[in-house]
Amino acid sequence: MKHTISELENIASQVRRDVLRMVHAVQSGHPGGSLGCADFFTALYFEILNHKPEFNMDGIGEDLFFLSNGHISPVWYSVLARSGYFEVSELATFRKINSRLQGHPTTHEGLPGIRIASGSLGQGTSVAIGAALAKKLNHDKSLVYVLTGDGELQEGQNWEAFMFAPHHEVDNLILTVDYNGQQIDGPTEKILSLKSLQNKFEAFGWQVISCDGNNMEEVLKAMHYAKSLTGKGKPIVNLMSTQMGYGVDFMQGSNKWHGAAPNDEQLANALTQLKETLGDY
Repeated sequence: MKHTISELENIASQVRRDVLRMVHAVQSGHPGGSLGCADFFTALYFEILNHKPEFNMDGIGEDLFFLSNGHISPVWYSVLARSGYFEVSELATFRKINSRLQGHPTTHEGLPGIRIASGSLGQGTSVAIGAALAKKLNHDKSLVYVLTGDGELQEGQNWEAFMFAPHHEVDNLILTVDYNGQQIDGPTEKILSLKSLQNKFEAFGWQVISCDGNNMEEVLKAMHYAKSLTGKGKPIVNLMSTQMGYGVDFMQGSNKWHGAAPNDEQLANALTQLKETLGDY
């Protein structure tokens, strides 16, 4: 392990501070899902992924990550910066004119760590499957990771991908679902119920695991376990339960914060709940 659980938790706390300050500064963005997934992204980039901040687009010989629910870009930008892909100070340009850090990740500005534009929901798993198949063709033993939101699974393209991957034994792929039960218009159960995702994925032929996505130890355990299941004929999906807005008491569990920015008073309140560990940008 490169970091202790405590060290990773401290990084995640700083990442959450980054997210809030980025969104607040421009009064625009999606803090809820970003806060909920901060532990996952921290574990991924500081422990799980075999990756190189000296970025190359083809990613040969290293693990690849694709963000399908691109609206939670703030948490990804923070972790990319904090793990060395670009200067942390660039986080201050989030969503500003001519910034590389657009509201949804894009590639035309050449931002290190970003291999596809995302934000049109439902497409990330398809892209990840393509990348995983390319690695197989190239005899590259590295893995491909992808994150989706649970509300995003209401997009039909996902289900074509979920059928395709087991049929073609794409067993170098690890999909994680941010299972927070919330989307922009309300609870997923009310908007369009997902019923049992475990039963659905198992019926399609996936290896299914689960974890508490706001418990760093559980996230690490689940992702290491997922890695141990690769190469055995099935794609792997991690149903990761999180709370939208995790870490800030007045944001937790509420779809209100899917795409709303905190005001000055709310930001100050939120930052008192999150330890500054690496220094604010």
